[in-house]
Amino acid sequence: QVQLVESGGGLVQAGGSLRLSCAASGLSFSSYGMGWFRQAPGKEREFVAAISWTGGSTYYVDSAKGRFTISRDTAKNTVYLQMNSLKHEDTAVYYCGAGYRSSARPGSQYMYWGQGTQVTVSS
Repeated sequence: QVQLVESGGGLVQAGGSLRLSCAASGLSFSSYGMGWFRQAPGKEREFVAAISWTGGSTYYVDSAKGRFTISRDTAKNTVYLQMNSLKHEDTAVYYCGAGYRSSARPGSQYMYWGQGTQVTVSS
């Protein structure tokens, strides 16, 4: 049974930092591209960042470039999203997704999803 479990969300002031983690189990982690998405109240889920299954490529939504960094630790079956210089508009539920041998390019399909972790940035 595949499980993706996000953690690390919380309440932070604007300008602060958070590091999200997504621990994967039940799959061959090294064969999966991993992505982070977010959904704010009343909005559709949007792509935030992704890392290819090889770890060699990363992609970010424009609003995250220069502030967020995605990384993966194959030994721990975990993908991270380091978020710096947080803004109020980053407030959302953040989800991680896993796609088999995904290139992680925006638009890639993800087979598995976590339950999400809430990030709230106070202005």
